[in-house]
Amino acid sequence: MLYTLLQSPWQCDLDSLLLLLQEGDDLLLLQDGVTAALSGSPMLQKLAASPATLWVLEEDVAARGLTAQISTNIARLDYTGFVALTTKHPQQVAW
Repeated sequence: MLYTLLQSPWQCDLDSLLLLLQEGDDLLLLQDGVTAALSGSPMLQKLAASPATLWVLEEDVAARGLTAQISTNIARLDYTGFVALTTKHPQQVAW
């Protein structure tokens, strides 16, 4: 399943999202959700402990001026990669 986090992790129930994530799932951080990938943040520690593969949309990171602050442990992708993820997962949940 593909999960997308569009809101700031400080403005949503991230713990409930973490309970849903399973092995083989992908979690894409986009829009204000990219702030969850800030290097050293407690939100990133929670996400990194999940069984899902984490991704961050590069365009949204750049639009927020956070390129240097995003953890290098999170894979970055562009819109083409986003389309590939949506093709890979017929079921998707926006958070």
